[in-house]
Amino acid sequence: MPGLAAADAASPPSAAPAPRRLSSPLPRRAPPSPSPSSASRAVGKPSRKSLGPETDEAALDNPDLGPFLLKQARDAMVSGEGGGAARALEFAERAARALERRGEGAELELAMSLHVAAAIHCGLGRHADAVPVLERAVAVVTPPAQPPAAEGEEAVPQPEEEVRKGEEWALAAFSGWMQLGDTHAMLGRMDESIACYGKGFEIQMAALGDRDPRVAETCRYLAEAHVQALQFDEAEKLCRKALEIHREHSAPASLEEASDRRLMALILDAKGDYDGALEHLVLASMTMVANGRDVEVATIDVSIGNTYLALARFDESVFSYQKALTVLKSARGDDHPSVASVFVRLADLYHRTGKLRESKSYCENALRVYAKPAPGAAPDEVGGGLMEIAAIYEALGELDEALKLLQRALKLLEDSPGQWSTVAGIEAQMGVLYYMIGRYADSRNSFESAVSKLRASGERKSAFFGVLLNQMGLACVQLFKIDEAAQLFEEARAVLEQECGASHPDTLGVYSNLAAIYDAMGRVEDAIEILEHVLKVREEKLGTANPDVEDEKRRLAELLKEAGRSRNRKQKSLDNLFGNNTQRGAKKDSSGGRRWSNFGFRS
Repeated sequence: MPGLAAADAASPPSAAPAPRRLSSPLPRRAPPSPSPSSASRAVGKPSRKSLGPETDEAALDNPDLGPFLLKQARDAMVSGEGGGAARALEFAERAARALERRGEGAELELAMSLHVAAAIHCGLGRHADAVPVLERAVAVVTPPAQPPAAEGEEAVPQPEEEVRKGEEWALAAFSGWMQLGDTHAMLGRMDESIACYGKGFEIQMAALGDRDPRVAETCRYLAEAHVQALQFDEAEKLCRKALEIHREHSAPASLEEASDRRLMALILDAKGDYDGALEHLVLASMTMVANGRDVEVATIDVSIGNTYLALARFDESVFSYQKALTVLKSARGDDHPSVASVFVRLADLYHRTGKLRESKSYCENALRVYAKPAPGAAPDEVGGGLMEIAAIYEALGELDEALKLLQRALKLLEDSPGQWSTVAGIEAQMGVLYYMIGRYADSRNSFESAVSKLRASGERKSAFFGVLLNQMGLACVQLFKIDEAAQLFEEARAVLEQECGASHPDTLGVYSNLAAIYDAMGRVEDAIEILEHVLKVREEKLGTANPDVEDEKRRLAELLKEAGRSRNRKQKSLDNLFGNNTQRGAKKDSSGGRRWSNFGFRS
């Protein structure tokens, strides 16, 4: 976690998840607890009797008991002896009670004891229990807002002791907000996590100024969080600020600047600015070469290969991948997951260029590594590789094999803390495959599980969430659950209108599905209104001679004709509306010539 100021005492360890990959939504890192300098001052040692569980409430009034129990808690965390985490948690909680009784003057020690207790909860995997503890900790050391000085009135200078106290409180508040943000991220609550990081960031800038190198570190940390939440515009602003500060305070071609450039390249790549991403990657690679970081250079070469692939510069992409593969095999061994990840990239490249035999061969090489990875391999790295290979097998038409790989990835990651978004992505991809092979009940269940995870993690406002709702609605249609499908299409429409706009092709696809389901429910007027909007937008975007426009005209004409019939008109069947055994949302009428929607979930 980025720091506000150096702490005097050593921070106790806190359980941290495996390093996360920035290319896909993964968990945040749990930080070590902060250590305000005032917590390390000498205190009197109470009697040994006060350490036992039989200590009565009256003993908590001892002013020396709280700091002493806090020290015991930290020592127990470090040593792991005498009951380990459970004993350390008992000490921390008793220290908090004792310090709370002291009231004014003990705020920093109280916040410290709460930080320690929260870190122990996280270490035990009880992240939800750590949240209220950390909320209490930041409330203790967050001073009330001071009213602004009246116009023309000079600010009264504060005593030196008050200034020092304010700095210490700022350190504790910053540490608390960042730790709380990490804990929310481990629970998959990215919106709450980013809000907490933002509050900590504001405190740090108020204490250090907005050009301090430590502020640049926090900028990058917060930018990574925005990348996790797919908020690339906000991430780009923060990353640019970090680059500016590092260029101002660091030596030319510093490692910090190289890290910022790698993150900036990832952000620009996600936004489709491949030339800008390539520029930052080349500069970062030059810096790593100058500093003798061969493995980091190889990792950047993989990213450069990805960018060349996006630009359809296939020969240069192959060269970058092969160069990285040689270095990684030499430095880490043939069975390291990073070597397998390069195999996967080569498999994807050869599949895109139509060399299916070579693509399948590289997939098999990667699977041999993932079957028996090197010791210490991160589960999320192996799981992510299996997901990418599954996508290639899906494109090759080997759906059963792709499904098996996704099930392996799900088994690896489903019990890992902080992996909710990744697990939701796996379940969504499995739902698509189930849909394609006609197992609609399994498809709906997979989509439902993915949707529930994304709702819980605060990703209800992303375009991906809208896509997922639409695809779940299509599965419900195949199961003849019309009312549920209508609700899902309506929610998908609201999400995509907000995120993509009413004229976006994805949104228009949901409109088509919604018009079909309204017609099936007898709501012809609503279906006509939607199709009129779709036809108008398609005429503006595609022109009146486009086949899709002609198709929409025919559909609308049929509905208008039926609306003019007697009131007891015969409703269309779902087979006529959506067609049989359709894949990826492609819907045909009874004559086989009308496509209701070409919008579906993409892996």
